[in-house]
Amino acid sequence: MDCVIELKGVSKTFRDFWLRPTVKAVDGLDLAVARGEVFGLLGPNGSGKSTTIKMILGLIAPNAGTVRIFGLEPRTVAARAKIGYLPELSYLHPFLTATETLAYYAGLCGLDRATAKERTRQLLDMVGLAGVAGRAVGSFSKGMARRVALASALVGRPELLVMDEPTSGLDPVSTNEVKTLIHTLSRAGMTILMTSHLLADAEDVCSRVCILDGGRKAAEGKIGEIGGSLEQFFLSKVGEGRDFKVAEFLK
Repeated sequence: MDCVIELKGVSKTFRDFWLRPTVKAVDGLDLAVARGEVFGLLGPNGSGKSTTIKMILGLIAPNAGTVRIFGLEPRTVAARAKIGYLPELSYLHPFLTATETLAYYAGLCGLDRATAKERTRQLLDMVGLAGVAGRAVGSFSKGMARRVALASALVGRPELLVMDEPTSGLDPVSTNEVKTLIHTLSRAGMTILMTSHLLADAEDVCSRVCILDGGRKAAEGKIGEIGGSLEQFFLSKVGEGRDFKVAEFLK
């Protein structure tokens, strides 16, 4: 298998000011994502998805194990040049227009002015924002801002696109548009890693998934093979270990 992402025995423990361990966010995780896959990291909130993403991006270092992107250490310039990243929250300058936002990120990618201009035009057309390219992004709806952020992640034509909760907070129309774009990018050969706690997202776009629970791998495989266990896993977490005593509360 031609691995784009490879994690071996990766663990991450966060510590307080006195270096005492507080949270073991990821515990002995092994993971391999092949070129051209749409791979989903699934799990409830606090399961270790975002921490795993940050280690893959080289934003934080593991306490144990190894992380490799295209066979490279994630913090190297060569590895980062191959990655596009869509964070869970779209941090955009509200006074820049959509065109100016993409031109800014194109500059960070080292593109010349002519290439940046053409790629900005292509991307805004691809995400359906060509008609509002001159509007400040601060006036955009959340769905429109999300599409600008996605276009910004693609401006460098990455080989690997990492998406943290790509449909978080979006309405059904915007959610379907993002899913359609993921399918289109995958058919073009791009490798995509996404996190989600929504089963529908995984079932619609992912070829394989890994379920995380408490920082550990609970299951991994193709959607068709573990689809039933996916639903059972998430349902088992509803109210797990809790007694809300609703009847007493409503008396």
